[in-house]
Formats: sequence, C-alpha cells, structure tokens
Amino acid sequence: MAKVRGAIVVDVEKCKGCGLCVVACPSKVIDLAREVNGKGYNYAYMANPDACIGCANCAMVCPDTVISVYKVKLEANA
Repeated sequence: MAKVRGAIVVDVEKCKGCGLCVVACPSKVIDLAREVNGKGYNYAYMANPDACIGCANCAMVCPDTVISVYKVKLEANA
C-alpha cells in the first residue's frame, strides 16, 4: 500500500507574508522566506516538506486563499 503525505503550493506573488499559516501548522512545515516577492513581502514556503501531513490548516487560515493543499502518494520503495 502506497504511503501518502501532504504538500502545499503557495501562490508566491499573491502571498502577503502575514504568517498565519506558520502559526497554524501543527507540523512546523511552513516558514516565511528571507527573499521577497514582487510586492516586497516575505512569502510562505515549505521549509520542512517531509513533515507535511496535509491537514489544510494553513489553507483554512490564509486570508488571501493563496495556499493549495494536496495529498502526494509516495512510491512503495521510498
């Protein structure tokens, strides 16, 4: 049986770097980047992708709905 883990995709250019997703993540997956997007905001990104459980807390608290959450199937040999 294939294992499943979570993954998120952040629309970097629309993220305002509010940090709500960082606080809402129970697995400490998300952090704010040191780099800035085109609007000058430190955007959210997956700092620890292997720990993502796909709970979608980050997407639920995002005021700008710029986070999409997915389930990723891992290979049986992985």
